[in-house]
Amino acid sequence: MGILGRKEINKIGFASVGDNVLISDKASFYNPKKIIIGDNVRIDDFCVISAGEGGVQIGSYIHIAVYTCLIGRETITLKDFCNISSRVSIYSSNDDYSGAYMTNPMVDAQLTNVNHAPVSIGKHVIIGSGSVILPGSIIEDGAAVGALSLISGSVPKSNIYAGVPARFIKKRMEEMFKLEQFIRKKQN
Repeated sequence: MGILGRKEINKIGFASVGDNVLISDKASFYNPKKIIIGDNVRIDDFCVISAGEGGVQIGSYIHIAVYTCLIGRETITLKDFCNISSRVSIYSSNDDYSGAYMTNPMVDAQLTNVNHAPVSIGKHVIIGSGSVILPGSIIEDGAAVGALSLISGSVPKSNIYAGVPARFIKKRMEEMFKLEQFIRKKQN
């Protein structure tokens, strides 16, 4: 994976970018002036981050693995210490699949019925490979989403959800919140 240098990162035109940011030269960014990236972030090959009006806010200590996409009109927020595994799709906009309307952005908006809603991914969340997160979803701090899951709604704090549609599996340990303090102390 070729990593962009700081000059190349700055040329993209992000709203802001922190320190120690590793971005693949094969990642794609749309509307970068609406994308905020914190410190200690890695964005791998073939990721697509397309910010709409609400923008994309990426906190600190985050890994966004290969082939992941973040797309939509409303805000997508990734809070600190998230891990987004490969081939995860996070949408803040989604077409109406009922057949009552037309679909895709090349059709006049008056003929579509797109659902737009913010998405929030909390601190210390891990999302497994191939998962899909739909508009309006809130994954609370410390939650985990198993691979190949579909999230449409809320995942409570420190719960593990998996499946299609995702359902509660069990509680997740919360040691990561204590371990975070080790990193925070090192920063000061």
